[in-house]
Formats: sequence, structure tokens, C-alpha cells
Amino acid sequence: MSPRPRERERPVQARLTRRAMTAVQNRRVFPYLVAVTALTAVATGLVAHLVDRKDFPTFGIGVWWAVVTLGTVGYGDVVPHTAWGRLLGSVVIVCGVTFVSFLIAIVTSLFVDASRADEASERDAQHAETMALLRALDERLESLEKRVGPGPAARS
Repeated sequence: MSPRPRERERPVQARLTRRAMTAVQNRRVFPYLVAVTALTAVATGLVAHLVDRKDFPTFGIGVWWAVVTLGTVGYGDVVPHTAWGRLLGSVVIVCGVTFVSFLIAIVTSLFVDASRADEASERDAQHAETMALLRALDERLESLEKRVGPGPAARS
């Protein structure tokens, strides 16, 4: 007896979830976003061509429309006129805006991380300089104590 369709989907879904989490943790989300966007453009172009052959007479025109719409540019040279085409267009627009939002968030995050790294290295350098000065002062104090003798606090 073969497993039910839902049971077969779970391992794939779990694997995709693990890969997505690893990508987020390793800060390698951008290639996944590009791949998802490209796959979305191709799939949407195919669906647009199949659903509305009048407005999307070829697969290439469907993909062109999907790429332009995902990029939130929308040239207007190819426009769906059927209800299904407009519904598909709405989904593609939301996906495109989401992609651009994620892209902006990733770039901003990289700038913030770079700024924090610069601040941390500057702070580390200041800390090292302070520690070197304290060591030098401690050595100088020890040499003075050897020459002069212990201070009044040490005598009592």
C-alpha cells in the first residue's frame, strides 16, 4: 500500500524548511530568493500562456510579462484582460513586492552588520590600547616602588 499524498509531502516540506533555515542562519538567502523568483516567473508565464492565450500567445511573452510584473515595473506592453489573468497578475504583483522587500531587508541587514563589525573592531582596538597603557602604568608603578619603597598604605 503506498503512502497517502500528505505523508509523502512532509519529508520534502521538512527538507525545504531545513534548507531555508540554514540559508537564513548562514545569511545566504539572496540566491534562494533569486531562484524562487525565477521559478515563479517561469511557472507564472506558463500558467498565463495556458489560461489566457489571447493576451499571452507564446510562453516567452508569458514569462516576459511575469518577469516585468515580478519586478514591479509593469511596462504595460502585455496586459491580462481575463478574470483569471488578472487574478494571476495580482498574485505575481504580491510576490514581486515581497521579493523586493526581502531584498531591501537583506541589503540593509548587511550594511548594519558591517557597521557593527566596524564598531566592534574599533572598540576592540581601543580596549587593547587601554590595556597596554594600564600594563605600562603598572610596570612603571612597580619600578617606582622598587626605587622608593612601598607607599604609605603598604607601610601600615
